[in-house]
Amino acid sequence: MRKKVIAGNWKMNKLPNEAMEFISELAPLVKDTENEVVICVPYTDLFYALMHAQDTKIKIGAQNMNAEEKGAYTGEISGEMLKAIGVEYVIIGHSERRAYYNETDESVNKKLKKALLLELKPIVCVGESLEQRENGTAKEVVTAQTRLALEEVSNEEVIKTIIAYEPIWAIGTGKTATKEDANETIKWIREEIENIYGKDIADSVVIQYGGSVKSSNAKELFEMSDIDGGLVGGASLDAQEFAKIVNYK
Repeated sequence: MRKKVIAGNWKMNKLPNEAMEFISELAPLVKDTENEVVICVPYTDLFYALMHAQDTKIKIGAQNMNAEEKGAYTGEISGEMLKAIGVEYVIIGHSERRAYYNETDESVNKKLKKALLLELKPIVCVGESLEQRENGTAKEVVTAQTRLALEEVSNEEVIKTIIAYEPIWAIGTGKTATKEDANETIKWIREEIENIYGKDIADSVVIQYGGSVKSSNAKELFEMSDIDGGLVGGASLDAQEFAKIVNYK
């Protein structure tokens, strides 16, 4: 049985004091959940969030990492740096990284393999644009992104990898794919994993939905057959709202 993983992506929001206040508010609200609760915070919040989340159900993740261990990469943070302070999760290949910072399927694959080597838990993002959805190439796009992200990833490693399907057209727009559309696309992703690794492994991989998830639609989305939780954007910035998503049942 796959575990639901509900991860908040704060993007470029919240100062350290706000992060600590958020965790203090959220922790008692999610203490009884059976779901995995993750918040992916800006680099400057990581240390404070990690310290404040100790002895709670809340896991802390980063929003990006460099695939190199060290070197002349001004402004970058390595996976080794994240691991050294106790970060557990890392988002890789978010659509905003792809769109604004020229991340490619190749760079996503390289970062994924490094994260797995370091035993960080990667959340790898795939998703199509509105144009691709409307012109009928959504399946081709998301399965290709999945296949290229997982290139040279072993059977044992892919089970430790979370895929987040986020239709680009639904991120921050208030639009949400219908639960049926989201589930169908995630089935395409799972089928692509099955083609590479076999059914047993494909059935073990956690695949989230991300795209304007909120408390009002979390239950109907997360109860679909192939949706294993969510990667939550704006709604994760409010502790009460995020707690309702975590406790969707």
